[in-house]
Amino acid sequence: MNFALRVMIVDDEPPATRRLERLVGALDDTEICGLEHDASQVVARCRELRPDVVLLDVEMPGLNGVEIAERLRALPSAPVVIFVTAFEHYAVEAFDLDAVDYLVKPVRSERLERALERARVRQPDDQATLVSRIGDRTITVPVAEVCALVAEDKYTVVHHAGGMALIEESLVSLEERFPGRFIRVHRKALVARNSLRGLHRDADGQERVEVDGSEYCPPVSRRNLPVVRKLLMKKD
Repeated sequence: MNFALRVMIVDDEPPATRRLERLVGALDDTEICGLEHDASQVVARCRELRPDVVLLDVEMPGLNGVEIAERLRALPSAPVVIFVTAFEHYAVEAFDLDAVDYLVKPVRSERLERALERARVRQPDDQATLVSRIGDRTITVPVAEVCALVAEDKYTVVHHAGGMALIEESLVSLEERFPGRFIRVHRKALVARNSLRGLHRDADGQERVEVDGSEYCPPVSRRNLPVVRKLLMKKD
């Protein structure tokens, strides 16, 4: 049996909310953890309720769904977003924000079920570990404790709560295994989103990111600097 997927429904129109509530409620292994009609309250409610998935309307008074999705990405336990809207022209923006799917109203039950199954696959595995082998010694590091990953020669250095470890898995492979958990700050470095603390410029003029749980400050490339700054602003 699958785990119960916790779903929050966000829509300012009561008829649309009721329809989604009915469709989600009819699915197995899925539960509604919250309903929200006020766009300005969505981020705070997600911090409180920690949904796995947010069914997010795009057109709402005040903040629109795209703006809300950008803010949700900065949460330590960011939910997966599925956009639900009557306007198809938002699709490109939706997938730029790493939304798992894009549903057009009126939502059909079978289409919603497929979208939620895709969201289920995207859920982070908090029990996952990275395995480091040095000679006859094996060390397992919980992914939830990893704050940074740095490529060096043929290995990846894992900076974690207990220190450092070496693994053979590449940064690209790690990004694919744990989508959304890490942000690339440099071609040779990934940082856990929830470990981003700040930025500073070193004596050589290189921008470096400060990481919770580690004294190591990975360099930030010019290409990735705008994204890092944007995420840090949303955490303030």
